[in-house]
Amino acid sequence: MDLTDPRYAYMFGFLQADGYLTQGRGQKGHLATEINARDIHILREFQQLTPYYSSITERVRSTNFSENHHSATWSVSSLEARTVVSELGIPYGKKSFRVRPPRTEFSRPDYVRGIIDADGSLGWTAQGFPYLSLSSASTAIAAYLCHYGKKITGTERTISRNQRDGVYNVCYYKETAQQLVAHLYYDGCLALDHKKANAESIQTWRRPAGMRIAPPRRRWTAQDDEELVRLGDPAVAALTLDRTEQSCAMRLWRIRTGQVTVAPQKIPFSP
Repeated sequence: MDLTDPRYAYMFGFLQADGYLTQGRGQKGHLATEINARDIHILREFQQLTPYYSSITERVRSTNFSENHHSATWSVSSLEARTVVSELGIPYGKKSFRVRPPRTEFSRPDYVRGIIDADGSLGWTAQGFPYLSLSSASTAIAAYLCHYGKKITGTERTISRNQRDGVYNVCYYKETAQQLVAHLYYDGCLALDHKKANAESIQTWRRPAGMRIAPPRRRWTAQDDEELVRLGDPAVAALTLDRTEQSCAMRLWRIRTGQVTVAPQKIPFSP
């Protein structure tokens, strides 16, 4: 499974996000992924790429989202195949928190597209803006998308687990989403048909006349925090740091309430 090959890189990213590796007694076990039956074409691609016997089965069952959910499952039992993917970075058992980008050379856009196809989303917001997003429990995967997204688009994203279910949500919107989607979903790439169609549709969006472009977000540095604490006044700090008074007030409040840590020093606090 040469991950410098775009097809295998995509397949590996997809299986890391939406596959599972089980181990039974002796040498028993299997590698599998179950997806909506509308996407069965991608499982047939996996079957063609795999030099071991594998099967594709379909079933209809009741789920939390549908009374008649039609799914398709691709499965391979070969111990050699399972050993290969395990060594590359798909652990046995629960893996959502443990998966990480490969430590060997790999085709980056194809690997990321596999992750997005399996665990991400791209399309249109309720306001009609294009977006690309990823939900992942893995710190390494979420951080890698932020790193790769900045490399491609220049847009910086930071991550934190949400309060509801403890996963990371990384999102890109408008021109940034278009730029990243165009890079990932290039002509002739292996991808889910409906997401490839969404990727093409996203490129038709044009910013309405009069819609302003928000300036890039400036991150707070340790020096900025120290100066803000020293001044202790958002209005004065706004002039000194060339920021808005609202931004300085919010940052100072986060420091004083312990949400942001600064270098040890006495922090003035006015009740």
